[in-house]
Amino acid sequence: ANQLDELHLYYQPQIDTRTGRVIGMEALLRWRHPDRGLIPPSDFIPLAEEAGIILPIGEWSLRAACRQNKAWMDQGLGSMTIAVNISARQFHQQDLPQLVADILAETGMPPGCLELEITESDAMQDVDHTTATLHRLRAMSVKVSIDDFGTGFSSLSYLKRFPIDKLKIDQSFIRHLSSDENDTAITNAIITLGHSLKLRVIAEGVETEEQFTYLRDSGCDEVQGFLFSEALPPAAFEEYLKKRNGLI
Repeated sequence: ANQLDELHLYYQPQIDTRTGRVIGMEALLRWRHPDRGLIPPSDFIPLAEEAGIILPIGEWSLRAACRQNKAWMDQGLGSMTIAVNISARQFHQQDLPQLVADILAETGMPPGCLELEITESDAMQDVDHTTATLHRLRAMSVKVSIDDFGTGFSSLSYLKRFPIDKLKIDQSFIRHLSSDENDTAITNAIITLGHSLKLRVIAEGVETEEQFTYLRDSGCDEVQGFLFSEALPPAAFEEYLKKRNGLI
């Protein structure tokens, strides 16, 4: 798939809860198989990790995402943030800051418009390495968010050491937001914690107006999910962006 150009990036809009505008997007990898059709990353990323080819796939994804966002900027569609998922192997076994610097120089995308997503559990694997890497990325003005926040076993004493910009509330808490008091309490706690640490907070997996209204009224900064849009191929995302932000 990697050699035959069967891998593609789709883009899911990220919405500002106050304005309703698209302010960013998450780049999500898809495999368009000639026989099986579109294969989601959950079906092939673990295999890519196991086979040891996640590094070239991750590098391709990062480069393609930056190139696409720069193209949208050049079209006058705004300076949006593009979020790219970074695998554990890529984060811990590759000189990620140097790779990011090289790709930004190659594509011409402003560093402040790139956001790297690492999971809570990956960040805690090697705290010293994580802290050093995040400081190097911060020095470059690249943003970092902690994905799947609340699902791991992180220490808050370490969290305050990490120079990060955003917490992403895992969709497992959002799914039963209106019916499960525990999920509601955890969501509120994450929003409060994030804002206390001067971080932005985004919720993923938002599928109903009720969930969105609750998150907006609770102070969550950004949302993404099927209520607004699924992940879209580039042309469809561009059309959605123009309509949502009143560019056409």
